[in-house]
Amino acid sequence: MSKSFSDIYSKSIKNPEDFWGEIANDIFWFKKPTKILNNSNPPFYKWYEDGVTNTCYNALDIHIDQGRGEKTALIYDSPITGNKKKYSYNELRQKVSKFAGALSKQGVMKGDRVIIYMPMIPEAVIAMLACGRIGAIHSVVFGGFASNELASRIDDSKAKVLVTASCGFEPGRTVEYKPLVDEAIKMASHKIEKMILFQRSGHEVKLTAPKEISWDESLSNANEVDCVEMKSNEFAYILYTSGTTGIPKGIVRDIGGHIVALKWTMKNIYNIDTDDIWWSASDIGWIVGHSYIVYAPLFKGCTTVLFEGKPVGTPDAGAFWKIISDYKVKSLFTAPTAFRAIKKEDPDGKFFKKYDLSAFESLFLAGERADPDTIKWAENLLNVPVIDHWWQTETSWAISSNCTGIEMMKTKYGSACKAVPGYDVKIIKSDNSIAKPNEMGDIVVKLPLPPGTFPTLWNADERYKENYMSNYKGYYQTYDAGHIDEDGYIWIMSRTDDIINVAGHRLSTGAIEEVLSEHQSVAECAVLGIADKLKGQLPIGLVVLKSGVDKDNETVSKECIQMVRDKIGPVAAFKTVIVIKRLPKTRSGKILRGTIRKIADKEEYKTPATIDDPKILDEIKDDLIQNNILK
Repeated sequence: MSKSFSDIYSKSIKNPEDFWGEIANDIFWFKKPTKILNNSNPPFYKWYEDGVTNTCYNALDIHIDQGRGEKTALIYDSPITGNKKKYSYNELRQKVSKFAGALSKQGVMKGDRVIIYMPMIPEAVIAMLACGRIGAIHSVVFGGFASNELASRIDDSKAKVLVTASCGFEPGRTVEYKPLVDEAIKMASHKIEKMILFQRSGHEVKLTAPKEISWDESLSNANEVDCVEMKSNEFAYILYTSGTTGIPKGIVRDIGGHIVALKWTMKNIYNIDTDDIWWSASDIGWIVGHSYIVYAPLFKGCTTVLFEGKPVGTPDAGAFWKIISDYKVKSLFTAPTAFRAIKKEDPDGKFFKKYDLSAFESLFLAGERADPDTIKWAENLLNVPVIDHWWQTETSWAISSNCTGIEMMKTKYGSACKAVPGYDVKIIKSDNSIAKPNEMGDIVVKLPLPPGTFPTLWNADERYKENYMSNYKGYYQTYDAGHIDEDGYIWIMSRTDDIINVAGHRLSTGAIEEVLSEHQSVAECAVLGIADKLKGQLPIGLVVLKSGVDKDNETVSKECIQMVRDKIGPVAAFKTVIVIKRLPKTRSGKILRGTIRKIADKEEYKTPATIDDPKILDEIKDDLIQNNILK
């Protein structure tokens, strides 16, 4: 295969079966596929249809077979509890195969669903891999999610077993899981058969119901078990995202394509080899945690870090630098919001100077659009490439990126670089025509999607077609909006519903946010369009200031408004900037712009299950009232 990015990309688009057929040789198969792509029933494409493999075998056993069993697979570090532990591939396989035996002992069989509702502890990873070992389908739900949300996922998945822990820890507080789980089990129409609970030291809880069993008890009479053979198109997991109808969408991942694609990304996108230390600062239960804490690094055979902490507050804004320094991390993948939080607390990088980051080579950001100011701040501090790349829960890996393991490309600030091999990305305008370079429109991907993406939704084929594949025939609709420039760089400007219409002019909230983030006092911001009788919509800006800013709020607001007028023009009709203490976000770092807009427009809204702290919405209401936005 050629080493030129353009040649590799061209082959992936023109000859996808040859391209992905060749890459499939790099994973373990019990039976190698003879048919690479079945495209007989669009949009339900099947990759490696007749192949037989196993997720856990490719994550653990294959590396032991190759003589690398003593290599460190997983590093666990919890600044909240002070616990640290390293697991070799041998140790991790032993624990996974034993817990797989424990699940089997509780009646879990191939195809059964297991809900995993746990904090960021090794046992969560062990439970995920154990499901893969015996062919069960796991569905990880963020530990601490509200009971009704957990109940809806129990009902939709028809889970046989729920695996949980006694509690989780957030900075300054303990989240007791057992009462939340008990309430969810009561609320759910479908009744689980068994609950397995891991007791966290010093926070043990009583198990009272017959269906409840402790983690240790489940292991006491379990045998280690081998990997079962799984067809390529059987499912590895369900990952639920909030649906617009209130019914969660179960994104599913098929086994063969998931292994092939994710293993390929580790070297080709992130330039990670088997001897490297990799860290994804995320949560399992969010797609980045699934793909890049657990699966991709273990498929590759490198070392992955599991971090139970936050970018600030555990204990300070130097938490990330300490992990990178302690474990000689080569690359970090996290959300832009994490770096905005660090920048807000430590704008001058005083904590950074305490640590040795000589082994660190690159920083990757995704999950929210990375504003140029944050990227430049991180570049100046770290003196390494800072790469904004774009992908979604539905795809499980990057749609666009600087593919550093193929060919390092120049940075264009504000862009998520070029389409990754396998993704044929287009911009479609409102008149359904393909946009020219730099013309704004809906971002779509020509079908078929590459391996590792979502082949359908759990028990919802029609919803899959209707939600994603119907608006533009032959294309997957990403629900992101933006443009592609003359060099092929993709610019993600906003979600489709964040494009605002001001007196007939379509404006991107992302473009306005980009200007606001350049203000020297602004740590992070959000722009949303609120209803206006005269102009249809008007943009307002919400900004959070950096620590130590000595300007008064009114001065900052006036300066921000003037910057937008200077850079975007009067057409934006931008006249309102409100300084707030914090922005409402999901636990994965996404700003809840749609929820804020509904509050401002006095529309009904449901508090998102993924919100980091529901109290922030009340703070936002107060801010909007004080500034005469909400009357």
